Amino acid sequence: MPKQIGRLQSFGFAKETTRGTAQSSASEWIAFDDLEFDEKADNVMADQAVGVIEDSIGEYRVKNYADGSFKIPLTDTTPGYLFLSLLGAQATATVTSGVYTHTFTVGETAQHPTLTYFLHDPAGGTDYSYANGVLHKMDIDVQLKKFVQLSCSARAQKGVSQSTFSPSITAENRFIPQYMTFATAPTLAGANGTLTGTGTCSSSIHITGLSISTTLLRVGMTVTGSNIPAGATIVTIVSGTAVDLSVASTGSATSYTFGGAVVALKNFKMTIDETIEDQEVLGSLSPADFLNKEFKVSGTLEAIYQNITDFKNAFLATPNVAQAMYVQLVNTDVTIGSTYYPSLLISLDQVYFKELAIKKSPKDLIYQTLKWDATYSLADSEMLNIVLQNAKSSSY
Repeated sequence: MPKQIGRLQSFGFAKETTRGTAQSSASEWIAFDDLEFDEKADNVMADQAVGVIEDSIGEYRVKNYADGSFKIPLTDTTPGYLFLSLLGAQATATVTSGVYTHTFTVGETAQHPTLTYFLHDPAGGTDYSYANGVLHKMDIDVQLKKFVQLSCSARAQKGVSQSTFSPSITAENRFIPQYMTFATAPTLAGANGTLTGTGTCSSSIHITGLSISTTLLRVGMTVTGSNIPAGATIVTIVSGTAVDLSVASTGSATSYTFGGAVVALKNFKMTIDETIEDQEVLGSLSPADFLNKEFKVSGTLEAIYQNITDFKNAFLATPNVAQAMYVQLVNTDVTIGSTYYPSLLISLDQVYFKELAIKKSPKDLIYQTLKWDATYSLADSEMLNIVLQNAKSSSY
């Protein structure tokens, strides 16, 4: 075969109907930035003493499998298969005609749904399918001046040669960094803007007699309601039932909706790891399955340092204080249905800040870098959910 460049290779996948049984064709072929997914093998060395100084007299094959990674831009449809394989559970709902949400949550099993991976390899002259594929780690990486990227680690059974595939990559809506909004609050209801309360505020910046505890609030959270000017935020927690706003109400205001404190980030990265273990068994060169174990979520972010309320107060708090995070990626350049947009929403119910570094250079702006871990919230009965909104009507 003539020498070729990587652009001529194609990689795809399909959800398996029966675990470990390869699908006949790919549901999706993906536009990748980087692909390193290949057959792997483990050998055992015959290194017993046989009267010579050479290290061994042979090697014997003891395991065959496929393993590797790929990087793709985040789009509004195809990644749903990857989120399902990684998180394990899904629910699809209709928003309106032509608009659907797919909510991915953590499946409490050791066998999250499997995929068949497909490789179209014109350079090698042979195409392959890889059954029992799992996605065991993913980074969601948002950086300035780049497409939002998914970096995925995958594993599967050894490839089986196939007749030549005819890949077709579907045009999808992509996400870029200016589509992102990041917000935090003490609870997920606060972070995603569904926290409500009542109180007294009449042509004043003072809200008193709140029906909810101010432990559910923090400085920087948004406040909306009748006679509350647009853009109002909390500037001071006065007491357990009172807060001050950044701007006075224009009249009597008694009902409020609180939203997350929006922080402008320089970059954001979240890592989801479900800790795969190969189920190796006697009598077979191939693992019987690939099983997920502990489910872990962590990440980093960077922002200009301009106050201690964004992250430092929560980081320094004793006892340790959790925050919720809410990440929205909304492609407002594309309309689906009549008034909706392709979007990806990430909810992290309970996050702990574990390392805060504030870099101070005389000639540069001061930036803060935060490392965080997500934990399971007993109150919310979840750690993480991801919602993909698109025009796909069926479940993944």
